[in-house]
This record gives sequence, structure tokens and C-alpha cells, in this order.
Amino acid sequence: MSFWGFPKYISKAEKKAKAEIKLAQLKKKQDVRPVIIEGSVIARTWWGKAWNKNLESYADYTNRIGRGRSYVRCGAVLDLQINAGEIKALVHGSRAKPYSINIKIKRLSKNTWQQVTSECAGKLESLEELLTGKFPKALEETFMQRNTGLFPSPKEIEFDCSCPDWASMCKHVAATLYGIGARLDEDPTLFFTLRGVDTSDLIKRTVSSRAEDLLKKASKKSSRIIEGADLSAAFGVDLVRETVSSTANVTAIKALVDDRVRQVRTKKAGKVREQKKAGSAQPVKRPGKAAAKQGGAKGKTKMAVKVATKKQATVKKKKR
Repeated sequence: MSFWGFPKYISKAEKKAKAEIKLAQLKKKQDVRPVIIEGSVIARTWWGKAWNKNLESYADYTNRIGRGRSYVRCGAVLDLQINAGEIKALVHGSRAKPYSINIKIKRLSKNTWQQVTSECAGKLESLEELLTGKFPKALEETFMQRNTGLFPSPKEIEFDCSCPDWASMCKHVAATLYGIGARLDEDPTLFFTLRGVDTSDLIKRTVSSRAEDLLKKASKKSSRIIEGADLSAAFGVDLVRETVSSTANVTAIKALVDDRVRQVRTKKAGKVREQKKAGSAQPVKRPGKAAAKQGGAKGKTKMAVKVATKKQATVKKKKR
């Protein structure tokens, strides 16, 4: 029921309970991926926070996107699927049937992606560093830059909801957009999937840049053979297939491997020095088979001499 044309007030606890019931019913019919928020904080990682911060920074969304916060916190986003350039969601509302939301986001242009990868050259250590958001402040500004960064602007986002709300951005769409931020906490690679780019491009570019710097400082070129598996394990991506096409890249990668080998050898030498200082016991060398045989022969000879000596002494006594 409503009072004077206004809908009846429903508490957060009641909204959450209804959403849980609807989610349980939905799971029996289809495979769903709900957005679950623990506490009041919607996003906790760098990529989740950056996604929400970007949306809230635009005046077009400031007055409307906030409507979705309470919805996503109550578990109203029953299903959220993120694919390249598209998000599909089911959001629980005032009706029995969940509302269907479809959001389309333009893929990142090649020029923008090339600019970003160029800015990252030599500034990223690994894929893990990228995904956990543990990179220099300068890269944060590059990623968040309007029009030239990684995050979409309102003109690159289109959305549609099956609800009867006349607003251009209803609370169901807003809840879905916030749900994306929460989902990036679980899997930040989905951001790059959504924007249609490959994270390995960033890592390859920065590794090549670091290799070139090492080559400039190196006085000798290495002749060691590079194993692709070892290099991939070191940097977390498959680099060899695409980076060994040119001589410069091969030489650069060799320099990186040489540096890694030197680090390992230095570490082992340090451990050996520590063991010597601590007076660690050295393994006792056991005599070889030849030495053992020789020792046995000497023992038999001594025994024979003793026996002969005793016999001579016995003969002398008898004669007397």
C-alpha cells in the first residue's frame, strides 16, 4: 500500500531479506553470479574504487548514480555478467520478476591503448603489480585521465532497463554500475576484458623497455640459451612467442635472464658464506672400496705374523 501517492517505506533489512529469497528462487532455474557486499563499503581494491570514482566524477551521473548504492548493498543485483564491451544484469525491484539491465561500453581505441602502454614502459614490474594496483602514482593519473585514460566517459556508455522508470538512469542501472566496481574487487582482469584489451601488452612493453636499459649498461653480450618457460615464469606472461621476432628483443631478453642468473648465484654464495661462519659440519668422507680392501689385507698380514711368532715360541719351549 502507499500513502498519499508515495510508495510504502521498506527498511534495508526487509529489502535484503526479499532479495535473498528471490536469489534462492533464481538459482534453481539458472546459473547466476550475484553481487554480494559485505558491510557498507562497495569497493575495496584500487580497480573497484577507481571504477566508482570515475563514474561519480561526471556531472551527468553525480545526481543519479547514488540511487543505486542502497540497492547494491542490499543484494538486489542478483546476476552480473561482464563480457567484452557489454554487461548484463538482473536486479530485484518492487515487482516479482527481476528487471533486466543491458549496458554497452565502447571498447578502448587502439590509439588510446598504445598511448597508455607507452606511458607504462619501464614502470611496471609484473602482472601481479598491475592487478593489485601497486604501481607508481604517475600510472594512476595516466589510467584515470579523462578521454585519454582507461576508464569510460558517459558518452561511451549506453544502458537500458526493463523497469517502467522514466529517468534516463534508473536505480537498477545505477546499482549495476556500482556492482561492476564490486566485481572488479574479485577479478580485476574483467576490467580489461570489458574494455577489449589484453593485459599482457602492458607487461611486454615494460619488460622490453627494462631490457633495453640493461643492454645500455651491460659491457658484454650473453651467449646463453633462453628457455621460454623460465622467462614466462619470471614475469607471469607468455613473452617469447611475440617478442623474439626481432634481434633487438632477443638480445634484450638475454640481458634480463643474465641479470636473473647473477641474482641467483649471488644469493647462493651468500648462503654458503653464512654456513661457513656458523661452523656447519662438513660431511665425513667414507673410504672407497680400494682403500677398504687395502686395509683388510694389511690386517690379515699382521694376524699371520702373530700366529707364526707364537708357533716359533712354542717349538723352542719343547726343545728345552
